[in-house]
Order: sequence, then structure tokens, then C-alpha cells
Amino acid sequence: MISCVLFDLDGTLLDTAPDLVGALNRLRAEHGLAPLPYAGLRAVASHGSAAMVRAGFGIADDAPGFAALVARFVALYRDGLAEATAPLPGIEAVLAALEARGLRWGVVTNKPAALTGPLMAALGLAARAACIVSGDTLPTRKPDPAPMLHACALAGVSPAECLYIGDAERDVEAGRRAGMVTLAARFGYLGADDRPEAWGADGIVDAPEDILAWVAGR
Repeated sequence: MISCVLFDLDGTLLDTAPDLVGALNRLRAEHGLAPLPYAGLRAVASHGSAAMVRAGFGIADDAPGFAALVARFVALYRDGLAEATAPLPGIEAVLAALEARGLRWGVVTNKPAALTGPLMAALGLAARAACIVSGDTLPTRKPDPAPMLHACALAGVSPAECLYIGDAERDVEAGRRAGMVTLAARFGYLGADDRPEAWGADGIVDAPEDILAWVAGR
């Protein structure tokens, strides 16, 4: 029986792309560059600050000044952390349904705690979550299973009782390695080259409400 549902954050629980892309375009403006279209950057939003800077400036991690750009991007993003971010459409109803059934839910993300905590609090979700594990909570992060197992310990459940949903292959890998049921979120920030059917998840969901059918069927 599933007693706890764990979510990836960016592109699975929350629609953070508007604020991430906004911060990137503010950074580009500081360097005299024109803004980039939102549609072309949405799929990058699940992959972290370095990926956003790579996409926004067309440079590699070892390029001169790359680390400084990432640090400035994070600072700009932190300043507008929850301006346009909200739960993805349908997610709030899923959370309410889980809570009504007495099931726990939580978050396991690679986003650093300095961003995850304030964001969850700003949206009124921090107090409702049974656990929040960020990318720097432990020495390792997804696809390593350690953050998943830590989330289970915090929530007081076994991995076999957990369902994990994410929109990236590393999410499915981490959940599988931890012994959880895994779902690939096709409603998330998938790029044109992403093939969730090849990730090895137990299932694929096209909308958040589909998660409830998996919970009910286990």
C-alpha cells in the first residue's frame, strides 16, 4: 500500500520556470543581451542553475566566468523566488486528496535548501509536507538513492510504501534504486529529446490527477 507520495519540485510539484527564465533574462540584460523566449527555456528549468546559465549564454561549465554567472543567476532568482511560481495545474487538488485520505506527501529535489525552503514556505506548502529533502541536504543528490531514503526516514515510512514522481530520468533512477514505485511526469518540463518511456518508470502520467489512480490501485 502506498502511504507516502514524494514529488520532484521543479516541473513536477511547482511551475517554477517563469521565475527561473525571468532571472536568466535579467542576467542577460545585465550583460547587454536581449531576452530569450520562454518556450525555448522551459524544458531546462528542471536541470538546475548551471543548466540555465549554459542555455542562456551558450557556454560550458569550464568557461571563464561561468561560476560567477551561476552565482549571480542564483542571487537574481532568489530575489524573485515566488513572483510567478505556483503549483502546477491540478497539483493542489492532488495534495488535498492525499491529505483527505490521510496519506503523507513530501519533496525530494536537487534544488539547494536555501531556495527550496523559502519557496515552499512562500507558497504555504512547507508546513504541509511530511519531508523536504534538498540537493544539499546530504552529500549526494539524485540520481543517488540516499536523498530518497532520507525522505522516507523523515516521513516515517518504508521505501516500498512510497510513490515518487518526477520529470527527469534521474528522478526515476533515484526512486527505483531506493526501492520505490516510480512515475514519470509527462506534464513536466520535458524537452524534445526526452523519452520517458525509456526511463524504466513503473508508469507515466500525463496529468497530476492521474497520480491518484496509482495511489488508489496500490
